[in-house]
Amino acid sequence: MSSKIDSRAIINPGAKIGDNVVIGPYAIIGEDVKLGDNCCIDSYAQVLGYTELGAGCHLFPYAVVGNIPQDLKYKGERSFLVIGENNRIREFVTINPGTDKDTKTIIGDDNLIMAYSHVAHDCLIGNNNILANSSTLAGYVGIGDSVVIGGLVAIHQFCRVGDYAIIGGCSKVVQDIPPYSMCDGHPAVICGLNLVGLKRAKFNRETINTLKKASKILFFENHPFSEAKDIVGKTLPASKEIDVLIDFVSSTKRGIAK
Repeated sequence: MSSKIDSRAIINPGAKIGDNVVIGPYAIIGEDVKLGDNCCIDSYAQVLGYTELGAGCHLFPYAVVGNIPQDLKYKGERSFLVIGENNRIREFVTINPGTDKDTKTIIGDDNLIMAYSHVAHDCLIGNNNILANSSTLAGYVGIGDSVVIGGLVAIHQFCRVGDYAIIGGCSKVVQDIPPYSMCDGHPAVICGLNLVGLKRAKFNRETINTLKKASKILFFENHPFSEAKDIVGKTLPASKEIDVLIDFVSSTKRGIAK
């Protein structure tokens, strides 16, 4: 199917536009942009730089993706923004590419990034995440899959957030947030397991109970992490979820928001 491009849109001839793309009035599409099939770019939205949008993405009015990083280290070299499929990027969202030459900011599939949120340079975001209004991700932040980030949350550079975690609104995140956890505060700390999220994701009762016990040992009992990991390994049944949790804790560089 042919694309529906408003005559008032500003599109560089070098841009590559897929089939059945809708581009509204006064939208701006840069020279090195690639738009997948079935994308919708609303009026006044901008797609700039070396940016690729997968099929089915929707940019709402005044969203700006691919503009140069807000980083004093940036020297004008080519860097990339790669956005997967079926992402909804709401009004006034800003997403930046990588900082150094040929680096990337990468966003997966099926994410909802709500109005006024910011994803800085060199971030890595997985799939099926929700970033509520005015979520702010500094540079080099890593977000897993099926994460919920509350409104007005700020995440420090180089922090990671594990799969199926939820962060309460207005939280200040300065250390890694483990998978499956519920966190809140200023600074954010672990409050418990994300029980509602795990049930909605159809984790079975046995898995949830095991994760609850592991979380208690790792984060609420007074053990050094090395000792706590040994206790989890010896006392709880092995599972993929426990492996994910232990691997995340073991690889932290900023520490865990315990």
